[in-house]
Amino acid sequence: VQLQASGGGVVQPGGSLRLSCAASGFTFDDYTISWFRKASGKEREGISCISGVDGKTYSIFSVKDRFTISSDSDRKTVYLQMSNLEPEDSAIYTCALHRVKDKGTNMCIIAVTTWPPSQIVADYWGQGTQVTVSS
Repeated sequence: VQLQASGGGVVQPGGSLRLSCAASGFTFDDYTISWFRKASGKEREGISCISGVDGKTYSIFSVKDRFTISSDSDRKTVYLQMSNLEPEDSAIYTCALHRVKDKGTNMCIIAVTTWPPSQIVADYWGQGTQVTVSS
């Protein structure tokens, strides 16, 4: 499984960026693709997820009104449209594919939180793309 993230850059506060994640090298369909970010000095944070099973999405509270996750029809290219960006959004953004035991409505919550660990069957990570929000 390979994941290729792109689209990062430097943007002014209030601006927008769209990140892309291209996933390949697999044929299973019970997976999620999520975006994580890690800011300097902070823990990695899962922020948005889309299910490869049914296309349902989940975003954490702090970004759900500003970030939108979507995908192509094959659900293997995933986008994160980020609007009204704030300096606090500056981080390295990484996409990850998870296979989890629970195939129901909790798939994305499990993937984004990576909890409980016992639910994670496999995970694959792409390289990060830097997002810098600065005036």
